[in-house]
Amino acid sequence: MDERVREHARTLIDWSARIEAGDDVVVRVGPDAHDLAVAVAEVLGERGANVVTTYASGELTRAYLRAHEGDFEEDPEYERALLEEADAVLTLGGGRNTAATADVPGRTRQAYDRARQEIRKARLDTKWVLTEHPTRSLAQQAGMSYEAYQEFVYDAINRDWEEQAEKQAKVKGVLDDASEVRIVSGDETDLTLSIEGRVAVNSAASVDYDSHNLPSGEVFTAPKATEGEVVFDVPMTVNGKRVRDVTLRFEDEEVVDYDAAQGEDAITEVLETDDGARRLGELGIGMNRGIDRVTDNILFDEKMGETVHLALGRAYSSNFPEGHEDEANESAVHVDLITDMSEESRIEVDGETIQEDGQFWFEDGFEE
Repeated sequence: MDERVREHARTLIDWSARIEAGDDVVVRVGPDAHDLAVAVAEVLGERGANVVTTYASGELTRAYLRAHEGDFEEDPEYERALLEEADAVLTLGGGRNTAATADVPGRTRQAYDRARQEIRKARLDTKWVLTEHPTRSLAQQAGMSYEAYQEFVYDAINRDWEEQAEKQAKVKGVLDDASEVRIVSGDETDLTLSIEGRVAVNSAASVDYDSHNLPSGEVFTAPKATEGEVVFDVPMTVNGKRVRDVTLRFEDEEVVDYDAAQGEDAITEVLETDDGARRLGELGIGMNRGIDRVTDNILFDEKMGETVHLALGRAYSSNFPEGHEDEANESAVHVDLITDMSEESRIEVDGETIQEDGQFWFEDGFEE
C-alpha cells in the first residue's frame, strides 16, 4: 500500500477524530475508497476501537431516490439509533461518478433531506469527520492525471496541522472580537455581514478545534444581517449540476434576487428547500495554501488560500456561545459557494483591512 494512504489514515484517526480505545466508530466507505478504508480499519484496530462499516455510494442513492415515490419516513429509528450510539462517524469519500445523482428530481431530493434532519443532527453530535480518497473520477473532474491528483490531495491532507492551526488562530482572534465583516471583490461584490456575538472556528482538521473536514484549513463563523451583492466566480458542482458565476443579492439577511451564468436551476432548487435556505449559515475564509488550484470538489476548493466561501442554509452550533445554539439558522441544506479573493479584493473587519488581494496582514506581501 502507498505509504501516503497509511499516513492519511493515521492523520484521520489520531489528529482529526481523536479516536480512543473503546470508541464506537461508524465508517462510511465510498465505492473507490477501499484502500483508505483498509488502512483506517487497521489503525482503528491498533487503537482498540470498535467499528461498523457502511457503504456510501452516489449511484446507490440515485437508484433509491429515483425509484421512491417521495413520501419518505421521517428519521427511521434503526439508522438514527446507530448514529446516536456512535462516538464517531468517519466518511471516506471516493465515488465512481461525481455526477451520480444529477438526474434525481429536485423535489425528491428536497423531501429526502427534510425527512432526515434528526438523523443529520445525530451524526453531527458525534466526533464526525469527512475526508476524501483520491480516485480517478475525482482526478478527471479536476482535469488532472491520476498521479498528479494524488500528489495534490496528499499535499493538502498530510501536512503540519499544528503550524496551520497557529496561523489560523490569528484570524479567529480578529473575528471573535469583531462586529462586522465587509467583502469587496472587483466591481460586482460588495457584501456586509454582522458577526457580532458569534464564535469563529479555527478549522484545523480536528474535532478538538470543532473542525470536521480533512483536509481543512479555514476560519469560519455564522453571519447575520447580510446586505449587498456577491458574485461566486469559482465554478463548482451543486447536486450533480455545474454552476458558474452565481450572483446573490441580499436584503434583511435573505436572498431577494439571484442569477447564474450556468446552473441557475440548481441554485433555485437549493433556495426552495425551506425558509432557512435563503439565509446564510456560514462565512468561511480559506487558508490552506497546500490547495493551490480549483478541482471542482468542495471539500478542497472551499479551503483554498485566497478564497472566501458563503454557505446557504444550516449554520453550525459551534459558531454560537454556549446557551445560544438555538440562534443558529436551521435548514435541511448547507451549500457552499466560493469567491476568488486573489485580485482586486479585500476583507475588512470593523473597517480595518485584514486581507488584500489574498494576503493577510501578517504575511509577506500585504499592502493595505
